Order: sequence, then structure tokens, then C-alpha cells
Amino acid sequence: MVDSSKTKSKPLPSSSSSGMIKRLAAISLLVLLAGLSFEPIKPQPPKICGTTNGPPVTSNRTKLNDGRHVAYVEFGVPREKAKNKIIFIHGFDSCRYDTLKVSQELLEALSIYLVGFDRPGYGESDPYPKKTVKSIATDIEEMADNLKLGPKFYVIGFSMGGEAVWSVLKYIPHRLAGAALLGPVANYWWSGFPANVTEEAWNVQLPADKWVVWVAHHFPWLTNWWNSQKYFPSSSVITHDVRVFSPSDLQVLHKWGGPARAAYVGQIVQQGNHESLHRDVIVGFGSWDFSPLDLENPFPNNEGSVHLWHGTEDLIVPVHMSRYIAQQLPWITYHELPTAGHMFLLGEGMGDTIVRSLLGQD
Repeated sequence: MVDSSKTKSKPLPSSSSSGMIKRLAAISLLVLLAGLSFEPIKPQPPKICGTTNGPPVTSNRTKLNDGRHVAYVEFGVPREKAKNKIIFIHGFDSCRYDTLKVSQELLEALSIYLVGFDRPGYGESDPYPKKTVKSIATDIEEMADNLKLGPKFYVIGFSMGGEAVWSVLKYIPHRLAGAALLGPVANYWWSGFPANVTEEAWNVQLPADKWVVWVAHHFPWLTNWWNSQKYFPSSSVITHDVRVFSPSDLQVLHKWGGPARAAYVGQIVQQGNHESLHRDVIVGFGSWDFSPLDLENPFPNNEGSVHLWHGTEDLIVPVHMSRYIAQQLPWITYHELPTAGHMFLLGEGMGDTIVRSLLGQD
């Protein structure tokens, strides 16, 4: 039962409002750093695709107004003939090819154009050291205009990409025909959540992941060092620790790997870990200028819909905060999947089910 009398979370280990814990942690870390001065604090510059020392450009790319390039891959019917255009936002440690799997039959039957793109620093999209919570939304809008997707399009985001959908709903709701969030990452410092909700979610995580998130929020300049050092456990996702996967995840993970993914997995962080993985964590768990609980219904006249999907056995992104958001925002259609884990979208036919629901065809 949610305790609504508590208005804001203060997840461990930062539960002290006095700041004492943060100061002690900072001192401890600085002492440790003094003894390990040879460890990398300042990240190496990225190896930008298409530059002299960078990887080659092999994909379609579009150029944004600030000069950055965004790499993308297209599925479904040709965009100029499609009735429904969907932009997919990939998750952490992934790229444009890790797009929701939708059958060709459904893509053709519903006249769908589906495009996956590399978020900044991943794959072959240029890094963006000035990346903010808002910038992913404006990147998507500009990419959509460059590809001539029209005034309205759908967005679907998974995991860290699901978190990005909140930004899209905040900053460009007028461009949306609908949106779906799949196991979206939650920021434990968003305002408006009862302490018992965030603390329960926080405690589902492995200890190593608690520290990765906590360091990224309070000491973002240490994120590169923390995720590169060998003295303490780092992110379970970065190290591919199988303990973070639920039993149902383990049953479908073979669909995530295999020869197809092996062909492009080397591209994912080829420009460097910092402007892809580390920047993701810094921005995703940093200080946001809004909370999902602040959002208003982007479709007050039911001209579109927002769907949130989450598995109850998700160990990577615990379900608790998604559940609370859905309780507080009745305009969200919530799909809670019993026994499902984080990788539920790999289940047989799930891609088609998610898209049918988003397009109102279920």
C-alpha cells in the first residue's frame, strides 16, 4: 500500500537531509582518489565516427542544426507511403538496431514506418557532451522533420529510452500521435514520490548498482572513474552480471544475442564509454527540471494515447515507480505484466502486441 503522507523519496544511501553522508562520502572518495591517482578520472576524448582516428560511417545519417549527425535504420513500409510513423528510442548499452521487433506482416497491414536511431554517443551518432534531459526530445523532433515524418508521429522507448519518453511528453507533446514506455528507467530523485515507493524500488537493486546511480547523481564528475576502476563493483548492466536478470528474462535472452546482434554489437560503444554509457547515467539520474508526476495529459480529447508497460519481476528497473505514476496519472494506460522481467519485449509476439495497443488496433 502506498503511503501518500510521505511526499518525496530520499533513497539510500543518501537518506540524510543534513548532507553529512554526502560530505563523508566525498571525503572518503577523495582520500581514495589520492591513493589511486593513476586511475582515470578525466575520460578519454571520444573517437567520433567519420573522423581521422574514429570508426567509419556505415549507416544512414541525418545532420542536425548544431552540426551533429544522427544515425538511423528504417523498417516497414516506405516513409512517404506510411500512414503511421513510429520512432523507437533504444535503451542502455544498445543502438539503432536494437529496435522493437515487429512482424513484417503487421508493419504492412497497418502501414507502419518504423525508425530506430542511435542516441548521442552510441553507434554512429555523434556524441553530445552538452546532453540534457530536454535535448533528446529536441533531437527527435529535428530528426523527424529531416526525415519528413509529418506533423505527428509515435514514439516508443525501452528502458533508458523509456525514460527519455518522459522528456518527449514534456517538451514536444504537440508532435505526438501517441507514446509507449517499456520498462522505463526511473530517477530516484524525481519529486512527488512517497519515500516508501522509492525506497522499496531502490532496495531491489544490487548494491553495486545503488552506488553507480548514487555517484552519478551526487558526483557526476566521478562517474567515468567509478565505472572504470577495478576496486569496487561497477554497473551490473555494463559488466553483464546475470544476477540482474529475472528467471523470465533468462528464458528470452537468447533472442537478444545470437549472430544477428554479434554483427553490430561492436558498434554500440565504439566511440567510447563516457559519451554513451556514462553520459546516459549522468543525465538519466541527474537533476531534472520536472518530474513525470508533473505532466499533463497530451491528449485531452482522446486523439492519442500513452501506454506504460512494466514487468513485475523486473530487477533492472523495479516496477514500483512506474506503478505509482500510473496510479497518479489516470490518462496513462498501464500494462503490468505478472512474472515478466525487464526484457519482456522479447517475448513471442510482444512487439506486435505493443504496437497494436499504441495504434488502437488491439
